[in-house]
Amino acid sequence: MIRVGSWSLATVRAENFRLDGGAMFGVVPKPLWSRAHPADERNRIEMVTRCLLVRGEGRVVLVDTGMGGEWSDKERDIYAIENGRRSIVASLASEGVSPADVTDVVLTHLHFDHAGGATTRSDGRVAAAFPNARYHVQESQLRWALSPTEKDRRSYRPDDFVPLERDGRLRLVRGGAEILPGIHVEPTQGHTIGHQIVRVGEGRGAVVYCGDLIPTAAHLPIPWVMGYDLHPLTTMDEKRDLLARAVAEQWLLVLEHDPVHAAVRVRHDGEGFASAGAVEGFS
Repeated sequence: MIRVGSWSLATVRAENFRLDGGAMFGVVPKPLWSRAHPADERNRIEMVTRCLLVRGEGRVVLVDTGMGGEWSDKERDIYAIENGRRSIVASLASEGVSPADVTDVVLTHLHFDHAGGATTRSDGRVAAAFPNARYHVQESQLRWALSPTEKDRRSYRPDDFVPLERDGRLRLVRGGAEILPGIHVEPTQGHTIGHQIVRVGEGRGAVVYCGDLIPTAAHLPIPWVMGYDLHPLTTMDEKRDLLARAVAEQWLLVLEHDPVHAAVRVRHDGEGFASAGAVEGFS
């Protein structure tokens, strides 16, 4: 656990899963990315869904929700989903938090590996998995998710977010905002329209949850961007800006999908950005 101002922060894992390594690293050649992320016989690399739990100010805030449990056997095989004891509910329980305790859920975006645990199905009805929470998401991301392109439509599952809109559970954010005292969201548009990163704290020592802007430590180099990104050149510009700020202000970056490195600080080695080392306190 780490403290930032009046907030205490911990990471909680929801699932282990796998995605195609080539898709995760775009135009980067496999001999390079496979050094850090060896692929299995189906060219998939190991990943996790690492969520952020933030407590303080009378609030319990969860950033992203993992993939959830509503997956067919075929889908579980495709993505190698393992979420038995590592489901988000079980992981929160290990921190002494029940779904009813959560007051706010911040969704970086609505792709299934980030918003899949936002809802739950009971007696044939899909409803909020966190019954007392407000769900914060960029308005532009919701509009995009409701009408995605052929490139990214399989990344969205309407049951993950349409019931939240139906039941009035969404707080739609427009642009950068302080959603709670000391907790800020900043939109980034390279991965998908309306993606947002989450920053806890001001200035030096802040903690930033990168979402899919920088999903793993291997994505710290500016050109290493995902094939999933809708606008990869925009991603590169956004990474350059974030990493420069992280170096200057000694920010801690939380990595959502890295199976080994939960969080890193960043340095500039004269040629580019690199990890300055993993940080104790997060897993």
